[in-house]
Parts: sequence; C-alpha cells; structure tokens
Amino acid sequence: MKVIIDSKGNKHYWDGGDLHTSFGVIKEKYIRNGVVKSHLGKEFIVFDGGFVDKINKIKRGPAIMLPKDIGLILSYTGINSKSKVVDAGSGCGVLAGFLGNISKKVTSYEKNKDFFNLAKKNLEFLGIKVKLKNKDIYEGIDENDLDLITLDLNEPWKVLKHAKKSLKSGGFLVCYLPNINQVDLLVKEAMGFYVEKVLENIEREWIVDDIRLRPKNLILGHTGFLVFLRNI
Repeated sequence: MKVIIDSKGNKHYWDGGDLHTSFGVIKEKYIRNGVVKSHLGKEFIVFDGGFVDKINKIKRGPAIMLPKDIGLILSYTGINSKSKVVDAGSGCGVLAGFLGNISKKVTSYEKNKDFFNLAKKNLEFLGIKVKLKNKDIYEGIDENDLDLITLDLNEPWKVLKHAKKSLKSGGFLVCYLPNINQVDLLVKEAMGFYVEKVLENIEREWIVDDIRLRPKNLILGHTGFLVFLRNI
C-alpha cells in the first residue's frame, strides 16, 4: 500500500489501479515513491504506507480509542516485545492492533459477536497476531502472569477481582472511561491496586507552512479518562 498526498494535504491510500482525485488522475504506471503529477499537472507526494496507515483503512463499527490515548497506554506501561497482554472490549480491534504490534502475546475479549467478527477481519488486514475470544471478561480471565490488562468497558470494576489474580505484581490495569463518575467508582472499588494516575489527554495540532505558524482552530478535546492501576 502507498500513501498519496495531494496539494491540500488530503491522504489517499492506494493499492492498485489508476487513482482518481479532484486534482486529476494518476495512471497506475506513473505511481512511484517521490513526487508525481496527475493528468492536470498537479503534484502529489507518494511514499510506502505502514501500520499506522493501515489502521486508517480498517472497517469501523463501535467508537475507537484514538492514538492520543493509546500512546499514553503504551508509554506509561512500558510494554515491549516480551510483554503478555489482555485487552477487553475489542470493538474494531484498534487498541488490540497497537498492542499486538509491539507485544509478545495479546489476547482480546469481545462478547458482541458482530464486533468480534469485525475485529477479526481488521486484525487479519493489519497482519497483527492477536488471539480473539468471543467471551465476556466479566465472567473471568483465562490468562495469567500478565504485564498489562486494558479495559474499554462500561463497568471495569467488575473485572478487578479477575485482574488481581491474572496480573503480575506491579502489572498494570488500564481502564478507559468517558465519564468522571465512572472513574470515581472504579478508584473507590480498586482494593489491592495502587492508583498510579488518572489522565485526560487533550491534543492541539499546529499549522506550520509558508504563511502560518499557529494552532489549528479545532483541538482534539475530551475523548475519555485513562485510569492506571498497578497490582500490589
């Protein structure tokens, strides 16, 4: 797959054939890395796509966790190629894909059959090895000696007793919650865990070009709270 960017900064994800855009057509035989022109003489930048580009092409269903929040999970937990991870609330498989891209072993629980099938197709498209289970994690966790458990669920406190048994000492339980009252209830219920931190991440992108050096008018504001718990 190649990424092709037009003069307005719009990205096109190309897998084959002629590319038709509002700035003209680029014939397949002329598509190569570097700068190419359409039949209208408009310039496009072309380069090879990678994992983050494939993520943008997956099929959507339920709301996804955004990179700004996923990045905090990856960095604050320090998971790596030796880590064993359980994820629950697979949805489209976005978080599971990011986790599987860097971890040794990832298992993802999803009780909704339609979401389970969607996540399976998306992970196959991404080429990421994740073990998917069509199972409700509220009923229990089969895996043990885990470095990280991530929960994108409405009632994560229902998983606390299972997480306590499955996590290593010092292992992380990270919960993604949209409402602060959910955070409050989770923290109050989290006996046997150390509350490492509660975060909300606001992302503000800047415009940097020949005539403008300023923040964009719109910012990526509240999406959810991240609660980082560690097993004692």
